[in-house]
Amino acid sequence: MQLPSVKTLLLLLVGCSSLLCHGKEQPPNIVIIYADDMGYGDLAIQNEKSKIPTPNLDQLAREGMRFSDAHSSSGICSPSRYALLTGNYHWRRKQGIVGSFGKPFFAQSDVTLPQVLQNSGYKTAAIGKWHLGWHWPFINKPSGRSVTKKGEKKFYQPQDIDWKKAIKGGPLDHGFDYYFGDGTINFPPYAWIENDRVIKAPNAVMTMQNIGQKVKEGSWEFRMGPKVEGWNPYDVLPTLTKKSQQWLGQQKKDQPFFLYLALSSPHAPIIPNKEFEGKSQAGAYGDFMVQTDWVAGQVVDALKQHGLDDNTLVIFTSDNGPEKYAYQRAEQYGHYSSGDFRGLKRDVYEGGHHVPFIIKWPSKIQAGAVSTEVISQVDIMATLAAITQSALPKNSASDSYDISPILFNQKYLSPLREATVQNTKKDTYALRQGKWLFINKKSGQHTKAPKSYNQQHGYKSFQTGPLLFDLAADPGQRTNLHAKYPEKVTAMEQLLNKYRKQSYSVQH
Repeated sequence: MQLPSVKTLLLLLVGCSSLLCHGKEQPPNIVIIYADDMGYGDLAIQNEKSKIPTPNLDQLAREGMRFSDAHSSSGICSPSRYALLTGNYHWRRKQGIVGSFGKPFFAQSDVTLPQVLQNSGYKTAAIGKWHLGWHWPFINKPSGRSVTKKGEKKFYQPQDIDWKKAIKGGPLDHGFDYYFGDGTINFPPYAWIENDRVIKAPNAVMTMQNIGQKVKEGSWEFRMGPKVEGWNPYDVLPTLTKKSQQWLGQQKKDQPFFLYLALSSPHAPIIPNKEFEGKSQAGAYGDFMVQTDWVAGQVVDALKQHGLDDNTLVIFTSDNGPEKYAYQRAEQYGHYSSGDFRGLKRDVYEGGHHVPFIIKWPSKIQAGAVSTEVISQVDIMATLAAITQSALPKNSASDSYDISPILFNQKYLSPLREATVQNTKKDTYALRQGKWLFINKKSGQHTKAPKSYNQQHGYKSFQTGPLLFDLAADPGQRTNLHAKYPEKVTAMEQLLNKYRKQSYSVQH
């Protein structure tokens, strides 16, 4: 979808950007590094009990601002990515992940962050995991068949897709000038995609029997489907790192750029490269986190190497909380990927969406600052639009707050957000307002925790709902206060329903 020109957009909005209209200052370059399934407690600087060293991310936090109460829109991949790139809660569009060869998560009317920046003169690139769907050029329906415990399962084979044709509906159709990646590491096709075409057409089928490698922890979690013969998943993260360094090296100082680097780590399959084995005290996952930290360091170093770091705004965060393997990791190694929070990936308990969040912009954002303000990844859209003085079209970024007053230590009324919503499963929602967290069901759990883990942490099932927690006093969400504060429950439920019924939670 083509957005209107900047001139047209500005006619629709009040005011004019001194930054862009008068050219007084070069707008910042922007780099977003998006980790996959990284928990709040996996960032060492905010977990004193961590068994995983993260020196590069710790340094990034010391040089920028760290948010201790930041959240993704969802507890799973695709929805959080959509929310970050549009400034809209994902559930306004749909829920669930985009499956293998699934259609785009986006609607034609959606306005994305790269589109807005593109219209302000930015060069834009997405490198890494997409997981937001494409319009694949199918030749016919899936011809593959496999027998599982649940019955027969169909899957696409190489001959079912026209690999010579462009793949529409991907990054290039949503504001990115350039894309390079493998799509989604555990979904077919297992091939490199550059812009809107595969570099080499798949000529084999990925099965659990022909991977040719061993996973270091957990399981491969691969879906069956087309692959390039000899595809090696251990090459994915190093290749994305090199490609990011190369792309940054091609950028010019007189043209602002936006790089969205969506990592495949530390998402399963847990496959740290050999040079990172044994670098943590939390098993293979810990080593994979060390490699993830290293990648972030390589990107920051590339900015410095090319003289771009002084005017580059870097954001590091994660799409959701840690995967189910975190329970075993906690019991075996004493490392708690969710920190002190309850729950994991897929949950609307805090551990499912309470994520690391760091923003660095030298000389603009106070180094070493820590904010306890509640923010959401949907806020990235309005914030970057404000910082770059980019016009937001009407009805875009419908849930995105401009958090730049926090970043620049300006006066603002706290809490800045009226409320924040999290959701993973249909009809199960969490609403955060100040210190209060409301869940409209009797449980925020999706991934069942081991009995031994619950006993160790004092977690019990709740017999009735909805749930109300005072996170200031009870970050672990052990005590349901709904009977003690019925007026608060009613008010928060009404606000949640209001947000769900209307098409926005904030107006620009």
